[in-house]
Amino acid sequence: MTPATIVCIGEMFWDLLPEGRRAGGAPLLAALQLQRLGQPVQLISRVGDDELGRELVAFSARAGLGTQLIQRSGSHLTGLGKTSVRGHQPIYRLVEPVAWDYLQYTPEVQAAVAQARAVVYSSLTARSAASRETLYRLLPQARYKVFDVHLRAPHYRREVVKHLLRQADLVRLTRPELTEIMNWFDQPATPATALPWLARHFGCQVMCLTDEAGGATLWADDELWPAPSEPVLPADALLATLLTGLLQQRPPADCLRHACAAAPPPAPGSPPS
Repeated sequence: MTPATIVCIGEMFWDLLPEGRRAGGAPLLAALQLQRLGQPVQLISRVGDDELGRELVAFSARAGLGTQLIQRSGSHLTGLGKTSVRGHQPIYRLVEPVAWDYLQYTPEVQAAVAQARAVVYSSLTARSAASRETLYRLLPQARYKVFDVHLRAPHYRREVVKHLLRQADLVRLTRPELTEIMNWFDQPATPATALPWLARHFGCQVMCLTDEAGGATLWADDELWPAPSEPVLPADALLATLLTGLLQQRPPADCLRHACAAAPPPAPGSPPS
């Protein structure tokens, strides 16, 4: 198996939306966007040995993702989620336990992580003890770690999120996530002060704050750069473009401007035809 430039670790599931079924999970969506940008990507996840799992693996393969490290479970079903909207707020309901709650540490998984230039992970991956242990064992072996925070109540614990922040080189989070995390430390959540405070507290190199209204704010090299996005880009597409630029060793401010100016991608995660 050829080493991938980027490895994405964690959840993949079918998300049941009002408009229909779509593939979901932050690591899967990040992998799809990175693949669209021409990055060799390997996905480490787990699905059930069932029809939904086979469809999800087939969908990933058609999208060009490496699927050799998508594990199959004979004892747990493929993940399912249901996203609805109440007011203007999305409501997430995720079935548990499911196959991706039981990611296994294997020699193949260890080798992929150790050889990759970057590893992308989220807090949701660590909701179960089994997958959390696997993630904790893998992250110290990664060269460059990207924490796509994704706080989804009730599927995270404060101490786990803090541990995942301590591992990260690049962190992507939203304004509500920034506010919640800063509240844990009784610190103000104003981005201009909160992003450098978090970076120094946890030893992160780059902090990326994405805004639902479009655009992002980047902290790196002791400087803060805001950039609007018009039209509004999905956060996973913005993160993928930003990470691609950083891996190319472009200046952080240039990476952010390019990410926010990129054309909106086609929506990932369409169900099989």
